[in-house]
This record gives sequence, structure tokens and C-alpha cells, in this order.
Amino acid sequence: MKNLRFRRFSAQVDSINKQIDSKVRVHSRIFPVPHRSIPDLRGHDLDFVSIIHSHLIHGDWSKLISFAHGLNPFRIKRILLKIQKDPVLSLEFYDWAFIHNPNSQTLETHAIILHILAKFRRFRAAESIFRKTILSKISTLELFDALIHSYRLCDSSPNVFDSLFKTCAHLKKFRSATETFFFMRDYGFLPTVRSCNAFMSSLIDHGRHDIVQSFYREMRRCRISPNLYTLNMFLVALCSSGRLEKALDVFAKMELMGFSPSVPSFNTLITAYCKRGLMSSAMKLKNEMQTKGLDPNVITYNSIIYGFCKEGKLHEANKILSEMKVNGASPNTVTYNTLINGYGQIHNGDMGLRIYEEMILNGVKPDILTYNAVILGFCNEGKTKKASYLVKEMDRENVAPNASTFAALISGHCKRQNSERAFEIYSAMKKSGYHPNYETFKLMISTFCKNKDFDGALTMLREMLEAWINPDDNLLTELYEGLRSSGKTHLARRFLSEADVLRFNPETIVDVSNCSIQLKGAKL
Repeated sequence: MKNLRFRRFSAQVDSINKQIDSKVRVHSRIFPVPHRSIPDLRGHDLDFVSIIHSHLIHGDWSKLISFAHGLNPFRIKRILLKIQKDPVLSLEFYDWAFIHNPNSQTLETHAIILHILAKFRRFRAAESIFRKTILSKISTLELFDALIHSYRLCDSSPNVFDSLFKTCAHLKKFRSATETFFFMRDYGFLPTVRSCNAFMSSLIDHGRHDIVQSFYREMRRCRISPNLYTLNMFLVALCSSGRLEKALDVFAKMELMGFSPSVPSFNTLITAYCKRGLMSSAMKLKNEMQTKGLDPNVITYNSIIYGFCKEGKLHEANKILSEMKVNGASPNTVTYNTLINGYGQIHNGDMGLRIYEEMILNGVKPDILTYNAVILGFCNEGKTKKASYLVKEMDRENVAPNASTFAALISGHCKRQNSERAFEIYSAMKKSGYHPNYETFKLMISTFCKNKDFDGALTMLREMLEAWINPDDNLLTELYEGLRSSGKTHLARRFLSEADVLRFNPETIVDVSNCSIQLKGAKL
């Protein structure tokens, strides 16, 4: 279900991207703002509205109760128009009418109160109503149509459309936000740069860096001037899409656009360099940053430490840690976790433990990633006793193990060929609601085979199949060869008759009578 939702979301945002590009290619003329009038008050309607208006301006709310049943959309619209110069009173009446006669509210009455609130810059209240309206499944087209047709009636402000666009962005209704943007443009209204930034920020949170780039280009075509925050987000989108050269070009032109690159501007590029392993370029940019009077922050240092650790250059990473402390940027959990992982990669678990102890000494609270990094560092070296010490420490700190914790412990015991203990941890893992991945299953099956425990290996194979994980040909070959070379012909026959193996490996040819297995045309 989760994957289905993701595919639907991905298809939706891809459609938005195409929509932006197609709208850009077609130059649309600006449409005149339409006007939809409402009838004049007469007879009973005139008397009713006059009485309500009198009670409202005198604050006689208790006298309004008896009139609640007589409210209808036409009367509410007329009352709101009469008191529209007082946004506080207008909102109070709108809320009162909704409470006492919910059926009297329509899309047109919502539109009028929204115009009133936006005109007087009551954006928080307007966004609250927009949220309720949008979440009630009213389409963007219907809502925009109601607003545009009552725009002149309320002598409104473009703020109302900007508020709609920003609300869609905050709600992460990307299609609605895109539609609103183009509706606005078609009628000669454009959102503020702050609202555009809200839209870009929501897109970045969802990893839609491609749409951010398309939207930024459309902003520029519409002559919406970006600010520094806009440009920083554009840099993030470019770097995250692998377009580092383009990001550097934008960075170089920032000052020509009237903006001095900020710490986040530098950090974005430094992070991109570090991910590519271009550490000399990252250090050069950090030095340029300092030359311009900007102090690197914890994000700057963490990115560089990550880059050096990724390259296995722990000496350089520690030098950056020292510089970080001297310059007053306090290392945080991410800093220490990165270093511990770095030492784990070069199989130096003891040094990882030292970093962990320094972390505790400096009052930085470890998280599950910290413990997993130290445990994995020891398990990579087969030091399961030291890993167990960290597991006890986790328990004392009330930090529950997760799938990665169990997987690391299993790998450690497999490295020591202790398949029984690995199986015990696997059982505990399942009881905790976690499931191993392919690599963990493969490691356990291989360990059982090396220990000549083929019953255990077959048990793990069945567990693997029940988890709908596909064993590859090499793993099947290793298991079969182990069975045959150990003279376990009865187990070999049982293994070959497992229908689930065929379910996952349609190219596997099995001849049960001759006790043979053929993988990719090679008979074993």
C-alpha cells in the first residue's frame, strides 16, 4: 500500500512538471476580471439584514439567536458586504452563522469572508478558512472561480489569491498550487516571492527537485524577483539533481543579482563537493567563505567531516573536528555519528568507541544511529563481546534496538562462525517486529553451510522464501554443493523438491530423480 501511494504521488508530481512546461510554451493573454453581482435587498430580506446589521454594530449578540433560523446564503452575503470594513466583526459573524446554521454557508459566502480577511491582511485567519475549504474536497478551479467572480464585488486585493496559493503549498497540494499559480497569471495576478518560496520549500521537503527547477524558471519568466532564500533553494535543487556545474554558475551570478552568498549558499555547494569526494574543492570553498567574513557552522563542518570519512581519511576528519571546536562550533550527534561510522568503515571499532565516550563526556546525547555505528564497528571485526556491552548500554538508556542493530549483531556472530547465536538474535529480531534483508539471510545461510549445519541452512532458506526474498543462483549453488559434498543426499533431494525455489527462479531447472540442479545452463 505504501509503495502504491508513492507511485501515485510520483505520477502526480511528474504530471505537475509537465503541466508547468506545457503552460510555459503556450503564451496566454491576460483575461479581464469578471464581475458577478447579487440582487438588491427587498422586502423581508431588507428588513432581516437591517435588523441583524443593527444588532452586530451594537454588539447585541444575544438578540441574534432568534434570527439564526432565518439565515440563508443570500442574506449572509449581504450582511458580510455591509460590515466588510470591519474584518474582526466580519469573521465573528461568519463563525457565528456557521455554528448556528451550518447549511447557510456556501462557497460564495466563504469567498466573501476570504476577500475581507485578505484585504485587511488577516492572513492567518484566511489560511485557516482556506484549509477547511480545500480539505473539504472543493476543487481549486471551483474555489478560484468563486474568488475571481466576487473580487470586484468586494473591492478585494490580490492578497486573496496569494493566500490561496501559499495555503496549497503549505498543505503540500502541489497540483492545486500549480493550478492556482497559472490561474493567477492568466488574470494578471502573481504570487509574492515569499509564497513562491513556501511552494519551493514544500517541494524540496518531498525531494521534488525537478519541479523546483521548472518552477524557478517560470518565476523568472513571470518577472517575479527571487530573494536570497529563493536562490539558496534553487542551489539545493540543482545540487540534489547532480547539476553541480549549473549550481556553481548560479552561485557565481548571485552578486550580480544583488545578493551576497550566505552560509547556507556555501554549505549547499560544500556538501555537494563532499558527496562527490572533491575534498580539495570543498576546503577551498570553506576558506573562501571565511575570507568573506562568514563563519562556518556545524553543517559546514559536518559535511566536510563526512566527506573525509567517506574517503577513509580519518586523520583529516579529526583535524576538522579540532578546528570546529576552536572556532566555537559545538560538535553535535551528527558529527560524532559520522566519525564513528568512518572508523567502522576502516575496521577500527576501538577508536569508534573512544569517539562515543568523548561524545558522552561532552554532554552530547547518543541516538540509535550512534549505538548502531559503534556496534557495527565492533561486529565488522567480529568483536561481539564489545558489541554486547553497547547493547547493554542501550538498554540502560532505554534506547530500543532496531533492524540495523539486530543485523549488525547477526553479522558479528556470523563472522565468528557462531551460527547458533546468530539464529538466536534472528529469532529475537522477529519477535521485536523486524525482518532481515537479503544480505542478512545470505550471511546466515552461508555461515550455517560453513559449519556443516545444513538443517539450519534449509530452515533459513525457508524463512527467506516466506519473507518473499529471492535467493540468487550463487546462494542456491553454495547450499546445494554443501549438501552434496557432505553426503546429505536426502537433504539435497528435499532441497531440490522445494517448490518455492522454482517460484523465485524460473530459469532454474531441477531434476529430482537424478538429484541434480542446473542454473543458467550449467549442470551441477
